[in-house]
Amino acid sequence: MSRLPKGRLLAIDHGERRIGLAVSDPLGMIASPAGFVARRAGKRLPIAELVRRAEALEVCGFVVGLPLDGDGNDTPRAEEARHIAAELERRTGLPARLVDERFTTAAALRTIRTLGGSTRDRKGDVDAMAAAVLLQHALALPDGE
Repeated sequence: MSRLPKGRLLAIDHGERRIGLAVSDPLGMIASPAGFVARRAGKRLPIAELVRRAEALEVCGFVVGLPLDGDGNDTPRAEEARHIAAELERRTGLPARLVDERFTTAAALRTIRTLGGSTRDRKGDVDAMAAAVLLQHALALPDGE
């Protein structure tokens, strides 16, 4: 996968039911939740919808969450993350970088609760916040990592 360019990036935190999205500011410094895309069981990944969102947001690259276990090994969904990243690169010509997504959902839940929010019946908000946590982490990484 590629290095991240400077500029607006779209982060993708994929799950079984929803794909959380986050976008950075144009300088690539601050991540903000940007909603989610619903997934339907047994259906193809909504790559075309992700491409549409990327075009609408005028991003210059992607951060895709790589699901690893506690020891840093691939989980069963890791291959799907690699597929998403490769398809986004192929369809848009923009770089996609895989970034360890361990603990992003836990951090998102903590953040929402700290701000006084409830996570009950707000799964999409949690997924978008998890994508924002992932993106903020990616923005802080040195270029070579």
